[in-house]
Amino acid sequence: MSGWQHSIFGCFDNLGVCIITYFVPCYTFARTSEQVGESCLLCGILYFIPLVDIFAVVSVRGKVREHKGIGGSCLEDLLYHVFCHPCALVQEAQEMQHGPMSAYGMARE
Repeated sequence: MSGWQHSIFGCFDNLGVCIITYFVPCYTFARTSEQVGESCLLCGILYFIPLVDIFAVVSVRGKVREHKGIGGSCLEDLLYHVFCHPCALVQEAQEMQHGPMSAYGMARE
């Protein structure tokens, strides 16, 4: 198992993703969801449903970890989103940027 390429407080490693997430977090979440095989539109809608949104963000973070071979647990994923939600969204988006399906058209190679 490896670790995250960007720390939880590495929000400013990619300023574009950071700004998008600050103003439109549902967009960042939906794009990251799409990259792990979920429906972009459905996840974008689920983001606005209380309690369902918590399940959705934790599920997607788990899929990002699984896809990238990163260690962790469901409880850790929940705690990151409860206590530092925007940072967790940015971390997941930045992790998925490195690859052929990079989000936002801003991949750093």
